[in-house]
Amino acid sequence: MKKTLLCSALFTLSVSGYSFATDAPTTTNYSDKAVKYLAQIADGSDGIGARPASSAKEIETGEWIKNKLTQVGYDVITQPFSYEKSGKTKTSNNYIVEKAGLSTDTIVLVAHYDSTGDDHGSLGATDNGAGLAAATAIAEALHAAQEIPYTVRVLFVGAEENGLNGSKHYVTEALKKGQLDNVIAMINYDTVGGGDIVYVHAAHSDYKQYQKTCEAIGLSDKTYNKETWVRDGMLAASIDRIGEEQKYVVHPGFPGYPAGETGSWSDHAPFACAGIPIAYVESTNFNINGEEGYDGYSQTENPLMWDCYDAENKTACDRKTETKWGKIWHTEFDRLDKLEQAFPGRVNKQTKNNVEVVVEYLTNNKYFKQS
Repeated sequence: MKKTLLCSALFTLSVSGYSFATDAPTTTNYSDKAVKYLAQIADGSDGIGARPASSAKEIETGEWIKNKLTQVGYDVITQPFSYEKSGKTKTSNNYIVEKAGLSTDTIVLVAHYDSTGDDHGSLGATDNGAGLAAATAIAEALHAAQEIPYTVRVLFVGAEENGLNGSKHYVTEALKKGQLDNVIAMINYDTVGGGDIVYVHAAHSDYKQYQKTCEAIGLSDKTYNKETWVRDGMLAASIDRIGEEQKYVVHPGFPGYPAGETGSWSDHAPFACAGIPIAYVESTNFNINGEEGYDGYSQTENPLMWDCYDAENKTACDRKTETKWGKIWHTEFDRLDKLEQAFPGRVNKQTKNNVEVVVEYLTNNKYFKQS
């Protein structure tokens, strides 16, 4: 079990024959920076707050991303795009940075920066403030490293909550320009904190679960990728970095979803459609018999997020009258003050762990499928 902090002093990570040194200031701890960034993004009084797709607050968040990464030395690419929603043309932006590795083989890390549920009081702390904060800190940590084995592209996508619009646009344009030719893996960070358990998934083994998304960007089962090695590598990295007790979990199988497989409802889907193996990290609780069964939409057993929770049977006391269903995302509970009340220290710890795990994964070629 490694408990080494991601400090950027003159340390060396000896990883499978490679040596990764960094010469950044000794005071930088990227896990702690992620927690600081989460407050800047989602704090109800001093942070940006709710970030609905294509809103002024989403634009403000995009500028926050650009400023943070420009400050550490990245050349940030802004990719504007438009999409149709409810008969109207909407606009948003993706933001892209890249750290060159010893190999041109590339891993893409994706986090969306918009949120939804503001009409219910959500400030998008877990969905997806935690993922955005972690991805920003990870990008900074990689920039500080003198060498990494693979090239890493960090993609911050807009307008996810109303149709995966940013990731669909990115994949469509990247395919046209050959920008996915060297991409060997994709990691999706969406709702990586807040829920009872942090899981890592692969794409569904049944293409039909992704067919609608694939066809929307002109792709089919001919290119669809359902490989599991990225998920399995992330699981191994979590064990190595944060230990057995805190490691990522592969969810149990339930009707329609075999163990460790996920649907097409987040930004990993367009990449799987384009032939790229994915890993999707999210925090929830698949042990709960929720509103639609064991589907992971009920994120917690905490009674604050239920009208009445039957702990023995892991479901609502009354399935006919329950209204909350243990859900955090898109609700009044997706805000830092209420999350801290319900789970003291949890979201910060999960956010820090996610930085630790992905930096472990991206700086160590032992987790990658060897050709």
